[in-house]
Amino acid sequence: MRYFCTPCKPTKSNQNRTRNFPYHAPDKWQQFKHYNQRDVEVEMEITQKLERFPVPQNEWENYWMDQDINDRGIRIDQQLVNNAIKCQEKFHDKYLQNSKELTGLANPNSPLQLKDWLNQQGVKTNSLSKAAVTQLLQTTTGKVHQILSLRQLLSKSSVKKYQAMQKAMCQDGRVHGLLQFYGANRTGRWAGRLVQVQNLPRNSMPDLEEARELVKQGNTTTISMLYDSVPAVPSQLIRTAFIPSQGHHFYVADFSAVEARVIAWLSDEEWRQKAFANNEDIYCASASQMFGVPVVKHGVNGELRQKGKIAELALGYGGSIGALKAMGATKLGLTEEELPPLVQMWRNASPHIVQFWWDIDKAAKECIKTHLPRTTHGMKFIYRSGCMFLRLRSGRNLCYPQPKIGTNRFGSESITFMGINTVKKWSRIETYGAKLVENIVQATSRDLLAEAMRRLEATGNHIVMHIHDEAVIDAPADRSLEKIVKIMTEVPAWADGLILNAAGFVSDFYKKD
Repeated sequence: MRYFCTPCKPTKSNQNRTRNFPYHAPDKWQQFKHYNQRDVEVEMEITQKLERFPVPQNEWENYWMDQDINDRGIRIDQQLVNNAIKCQEKFHDKYLQNSKELTGLANPNSPLQLKDWLNQQGVKTNSLSKAAVTQLLQTTTGKVHQILSLRQLLSKSSVKKYQAMQKAMCQDGRVHGLLQFYGANRTGRWAGRLVQVQNLPRNSMPDLEEARELVKQGNTTTISMLYDSVPAVPSQLIRTAFIPSQGHHFYVADFSAVEARVIAWLSDEEWRQKAFANNEDIYCASASQMFGVPVVKHGVNGELRQKGKIAELALGYGGSIGALKAMGATKLGLTEEELPPLVQMWRNASPHIVQFWWDIDKAAKECIKTHLPRTTHGMKFIYRSGCMFLRLRSGRNLCYPQPKIGTNRFGSESITFMGINTVKKWSRIETYGAKLVENIVQATSRDLLAEAMRRLEATGNHIVMHIHDEAVIDAPADRSLEKIVKIMTEVPAWADGLILNAAGFVSDFYKKD
């Protein structure tokens, strides 16, 4: 395949040619044709199998919209990108040189070399991760503290995102193909590509616009005078490199707590539905339900809101103590002893969500065992052609190939199916009720966003990018943000009873509001 399909290196023996043709290797050409024939036969077999599962018209419309969005692309502020890279590289070189002078190392950016040097200074560490360096900075002084501070600055001076923008930008000054349709295997959500816009650093600078202008003009002298951490400035400006078309603005509309709203609706957790209907802070409402006292942000029992927030973010899909720790509970002031009661309080406060996990688990297992349909919470499990299909309220099916009932590490029954694992290999994957609920909620949220975007497009609001539950519209100044938010929050007929809300802003560059 590579012999005929990729350019070859010109050499004396191949008469300095850059391409291989059939007459250069007739035997290889016959193999190449045979391979392609088999390839076509396999594709025809796949087509025959997939014909039994036609793509719904609704999904074709989502796909066509996706192609329009990617073809439209999003404009890049080239001056900002170029000068941000220069700024980062200038200070990166400066910090690296300072580190070399202080340590005498050839490459103080090398974890292996730096760990050896730290060991010689009496500081032992197995890791130089961001968290480990932050912790070491609290206990070190002098030269060691200085070196660790420089390492922290060096880690912030990455220009990879800006370089990715440069590389991906087309001749029209725009980046195309940032989002892959149905990129997530299980849920069908979009996946970020090229610049990975779904994983951009957050911006928290109060003077974002001023800092942006300084970097854009390449004014490194003023930047170093105004900001303690110079590398952090271009890092926080990455989002702002995306700009609207000439004479246009960005209108950004974002669903508010959409997953929390969807799980409350699907499980019929009444107090949550009421909280959303009254536009309450869900973290305060959750803490109030858990602790049985009123909780007001920055007010009465306000200190409990943090516990409510951590619990909400960590425990909705069956998470326990491990999930709380992963969410940073112990770093935010909670003790190990507080975690088990927090899990139990959250589950006691949300019994319908807990029951939802178990109902989904039961329905899936019964479907796999009996090959008969099972319905729960308005969704249907169907066994067909060696696959378990989960039909969402939206009508879309999630597919779990070759499902089986196995035994998990705790000795209990578990659901397994074939799929792409975390290391991109085709293997058997274990799942369970709460994990299936996560798939359901995220897939339903995706369908809500897809329908909202189709409505926006149909009303002339052209989307250039969307991130998670947020749509970015590139439009003239005559648009109404209020109308855009209203269109965004229309509830589809299949989601009757769901309480949606959204917020938005207008800007001359993309940012996290």
